[in-house]
Amino acid sequence: MKISRVQTFPLFLSKEDADNSYAGESAVEHRGYMIKPPWRSLYSRGYESLLVRIETEDGLVGWGEGLAPVAPEVAATIVDQLITPLVLGEDPRRVRVLWHRMTESMRERGHLTGHQADAMSAVDIALWDLWGRAVGLSVAELAGGSHSPTVPSYVSGVRGVDDAERADRAAELVAAGTRRMKLHLGTDLRTDLASYDAIQAVDPELKIGLDAHWSYRLGEAKALGKELDARGAWFFEAPLAPEDVEGHRDLAASISTPIAVGEAMRSRFEFADWLQRRALGLAQPDIGRTGITEGLAIAGLADAFHAQVAPHHSAAFGIAMAAGVHVAAVSPSLLAFEYQPFTLPVANRILTTPLEVHPDGAFVVPTGPGLGVDVDEDVVRRFTRSR
Repeated sequence: MKISRVQTFPLFLSKEDADNSYAGESAVEHRGYMIKPPWRSLYSRGYESLLVRIETEDGLVGWGEGLAPVAPEVAATIVDQLITPLVLGEDPRRVRVLWHRMTESMRERGHLTGHQADAMSAVDIALWDLWGRAVGLSVAELAGGSHSPTVPSYVSGVRGVDDAERADRAAELVAAGTRRMKLHLGTDLRTDLASYDAIQAVDPELKIGLDAHWSYRLGEAKALGKELDARGAWFFEAPLAPEDVEGHRDLAASISTPIAVGEAMRSRFEFADWLQRRALGLAQPDIGRTGITEGLAIAGLADAFHAQVAPHHSAAFGIAMAAGVHVAAVSPSLLAFEYQPFTLPVANRILTTPLEVHPDGAFVVPTGPGLGVDVDEDVVRRFTRSR
């Protein structure tokens, strides 16, 4: 079995095509993209991602996805020009060997970070999908087996123009069976606490995490963290600038609420540094950025440091979501998988076999070969942006 072809598909769904916008209604235009003050990152006007299709000489196909919420053409070019020559003619079942080859090939050129890692992630996921399809086993089975047929999740982001509207939406989610939520905040201490309290008042038994989107300085984060301690918060995510490892270590030592970090990191080596310094208590690798091979390594590393794992998932489509569910299912220290109900229809848009989610938010782990989902190639080609 040998790889004969690698194709890239930089996808773009407009807000109208998706009947939604990941950036939300509060985002403002910024030089062709969107921003959501006070957050600093760029967002797409709709949804963007990179899909990779790998085919073997005998016609077997595997799909991968790299989380590329802006400019997926960049990662696509890396796959086309740098990674494809490394895997053509190779046996896709040699996933770990090919992962090592990809990482070593650009060692002094950002091989573990940024667009290079996102591109490798898409190829890695496609290789695992191919491997599973070749031998008739799911990714979870290839990785050693799922701990459960379903994966618990938490609802990430409770939308609304104000706290009253967000509380109404939270009440609807609770009525449907949700018991775990994360609030996307990071405005200022008083505003964040008011929003937190409004949601907690809906159901005092709710487990609530707060994502500050890297907005605070250390003193502010400590003050907010102590208030979260008093409220019994579930976790405090991305409180400080992502490059401030020592600041997170200091904060983690000052409060009891677990510090959650991981969506900006892509390798086990980054996570090892944070874990060794006790700068995080909840690891959040995004499998669309790490790939399955590295994601499994990160989950194992977190387990060795007695830190829980809650795979991150945001604007990616159904392939990356399926990959994340498989990694979550085999992680011994799993807390929950991130789930945004408003992105699920978009994620399933490209699949002929949609991912299943129970009313309480539990994901059904796909049992078919590989990722266990099938891609609608007509839809993919329809929304592929020309280069």
